Amino acid sequence: MTGRSSRTAHTVAVLMGGPSAEREVSLSSGRECAAALRVAGYDVIEIELGASRGGDIVARLAEARPDVVFNALHGRWGEDGCVQGILEWLGLPYTHSGVMASAMAMDKTVAKSAFRAAGLPVLESVIADAVDVGRNHVLVPPYVVKPNNEGSSVGIYIVHDGANAPPQLADTMPASVMVETYAPGRELTTTVMGDRALCVTEIITDGWYDYDAKYKEGGSRHVLPAELPGDITEACLDYALRAHRALGCRGLTRTDFRWDEARGLDGLILLEVNTQPGMTPTSLAPEQAAHMGIDFPALMRWMVEDALCHS
Repeated sequence: MTGRSSRTAHTVAVLMGGPSAEREVSLSSGRECAAALRVAGYDVIEIELGASRGGDIVARLAEARPDVVFNALHGRWGEDGCVQGILEWLGLPYTHSGVMASAMAMDKTVAKSAFRAAGLPVLESVIADAVDVGRNHVLVPPYVVKPNNEGSSVGIYIVHDGANAPPQLADTMPASVMVETYAPGRELTTTVMGDRALCVTEIITDGWYDYDAKYKEGGSRHVLPAELPGDITEACLDYALRAHRALGCRGLTRTDFRWDEARGLDGLILLEVNTQPGMTPTSLAPEQAAHMGIDFPALMRWMVEDALCHS
């Protein structure tokens, strides 16, 4: 774990809301984190940001004068390096990853390049014009179409094996999208906390692990620890920590995998690193921390202290 700073924090400002498609998730995370931070002994100021990018964040933080900012924003602007840049400019310590790591992780193509350079297994993909994707198959089915820079399975289209027609994308999709080979298998995830990979969870759903499966009650079931062969568990822990380091992340991250058990270790594929995973007590990363004996308020305290260590 990261060494302790000589600085101490008394007041923590929690950023939540914001303009992204994941606003409601951020509000849920932020409120839960604020409550846990109070239990951990901090004075907490909740700052709910509106739908405009930037807004009055500088003025509100200047008024709050926190010792640390807990960034509970999700999605674009909140976890792609934009808010991180504002906080750096203001000289405020903040939780989770820095500007460069946040920007790299949010850009799926850039992140894949870093993972490949680190020798990690990723899927083949291309960036294509959304109009072309709707006219013809860009890859041989099965494949997945998604924005290159969104999280929480926002805007995901699956084109199944044998599909005759390409997907008809919504007008809200960006002009350029990622088209990625489909990875069959079991859904696995591993949290990294500082310099330690915690454990592996299997996520079980009735279908694709989409936005509803992630956030609606009963949308998925978590098996913790995942019932896996030892080499697969160890590989998940190893890959997650290497991916965290490849992007230059700090604090808490969560890495998602797909595992085709028929192919053994060759069937384990790294999907993405989430630099700001969901942070309610029942979210995947806090669940894993609790499994390792770190309750939610203690996790919040660790994240605040970790932010001070990197300031």
